[in-house]
Amino acid sequence: MSLLILGIESSCDETGVALVRTPDGQGVPTLLSHALHSQIEMHRAYGGVVPELASRDHIRRVLPLTEKVLAESGEQLENVDVIAFTRGPGLAGALLVGSGAACAMAAALDKPVLGVHHLEGHLLSPFLSADPPEFPFVALLVSGGHTQLMRVDGVGEYEILGETIDDAAGEAFDKSAKLMGLPYPGGPVLSKLAEGGDPQAFKLPRPLLHSGDLDFSFAGLKTAVLTQAKKLGDELEARKADLAASTQAAIVDVLVKKTMAALKQTGMKRVVVAGGVGANKQLREQLNEACAKHKIRVHYPELHLCTDNGAMIAMAAAMRIQAGREQALHEYAFDVKPRWPLDSLR
Repeated sequence: MSLLILGIESSCDETGVALVRTPDGQGVPTLLSHALHSQIEMHRAYGGVVPELASRDHIRRVLPLTEKVLAESGEQLENVDVIAFTRGPGLAGALLVGSGAACAMAAALDKPVLGVHHLEGHLLSPFLSADPPEFPFVALLVSGGHTQLMRVDGVGEYEILGETIDDAAGEAFDKSAKLMGLPYPGGPVLSKLAEGGDPQAFKLPRPLLHSGDLDFSFAGLKTAVLTQAKKLGDELEARKADLAASTQAAIVDVLVKKTMAALKQTGMKRVVVAGGVGANKQLREQLNEACAKHKIRVHYPELHLCTDNGAMIAMAAAMRIQAGREQALHEYAFDVKPRWPLDSLR
C-alpha cells in the first residue's frame, strides 16, 4: 500500500519539511516536494550556532514550511499517513521543536509518528537522487559533527569501519576557516577561497593517514593551520588562498585514501558519500577519479540535499517502513535523543 509521509528536520540550524510517497509494492519512494529555511544569517553575527535562537526560529518556521510543502504538492494534511521527525542526534531544544510539532499534528489527525535518526537520513539521502545506489555499499558519512566509514548491507544494517577520534572533517573546515579569519559558516567559504590557491603551498599533516586502520583525526591539522597562520603574520592576507587550498587538500586526501582503503578491506564496488561535506567539489573530483581507476560506482545526494533537510528524514522513514524495520506508532511522547550512536539502530 502506498503511503504519504511528511518529514520534519530541526536538529540544528536548518528547518526542513518534505513530502515523500512510497510506491505500491517495491521501489524507491518519490519526493513530492520539500522546503528549507537556513538560519545562517541569524547566527553569523555570533560566529556560530546559538542553540536558544535556533530553537525559537524553528518554532517560527515549521508550520509555514509545512503549508508551503502541502501547497506545492497539491496534497492535504489529512491525507498524510505518517509524520516523521528527527529524533536525534542534535541540539535538544531544536529537536524538541520538530518532535513537538510532528506529534501535535499527528495527534490532531489521529495519525502515527516515527522518530528518525538524523545520520540515517543523511546516509539514505542518495536514494533521492537520479542515480540511487543499491545495497550493499561502503558509506562515507561526512558532516559538521561526524566523520564515519560504514559498511551498509541494508536499512538498519550498519557496521562502523572507522570514525573520527576528535574533530570531524566538517569541524576541521570550519575551525581552520575561523583561524584564518574567514566569516561564518567557514567551511564553504574556505572551499571557495581554495579555488584560487595552491594546494601544495604549505606542507600540512595528514593525521592517521598511515595508521593501518580506518579511523580519522583532524584536530592536529587544525593546530598545524594555526601554527602556519601565526608564522605568516602580516603575510597571511596575501597567502590566505594558498593556506585554504593546502588545508582542503589535506582533509580531502585523508577522506579519499581512507575511503579507498575501506573499499579494499570490504571488497565492495560501490560507495555512497553523504553529509554536508559531501558537497565539496574537490572531494567529489578526487574520489571520482580514484574510484574510476578501480571500476567502483560512486553515489552522492543531489547538491541541494547535502545539507540538513526534511526530504532525507521523510525518505529514511519511508525506507524503514518498507523494510519492516520500524512501525509508525500512535505514541506522542516526543522524546528526543541528542546523543544517539548510528550503529545502535536495527
